[in-house]
Amino acid sequence: MRISKILIVDDSPISRRMLKSSIPKEPGYQFFEAGDGQQGLEMFKEVRPEVTFMDLTMPVMDGITSVQEIMKFDGTASIVVLTADVQARMIMNAYQAGAFLVLKKPPTKQNIKDALDKIEEREL
Repeated sequence: MRISKILIVDDSPISRRMLKSSIPKEPGYQFFEAGDGQQGLEMFKEVRPEVTFMDLTMPVMDGITSVQEIMKFDGTASIVVLTADVQARMIMNAYQAGAFLVLKKPPTKQNIKDALDKIEEREL
C-alpha cells in the first residue's frame, strides 16, 4: 500500500516543521497536524492516515494515551512515536500502547525514510 496521508501530532510547531522537513519529498503526501493527543485522536478518526507520527509529552492528552485510543479505534494503525525521552521504560510503554516504531528526537531524514519504508513493507 502506498502512503498518502501522514498525521503529525506534536505540541511544538517547530518539532512538527522539523519532522515535515525530514520526510522524503514524495509527490502526493497530504499532511495533517495536531497540537495535542486529543486533537490527534480526533484528527486520526476524521482523516484515517496511513502513518501517524506521535510525540509523547503533550498537554490535554499525552502520546501514550493517544496511541492507546487510536489503537482501540483502529488496531491496524501505523504509529511512529518520536520522543526525546529514550528511557527503556518509556520506549516499552510506547510499544505496549501499540506503537509500530519508536524513534529518538530529533528525527533524521534517514530514520524517517526507513520508518516509512518499514510501514509500506508491513502493508504489503
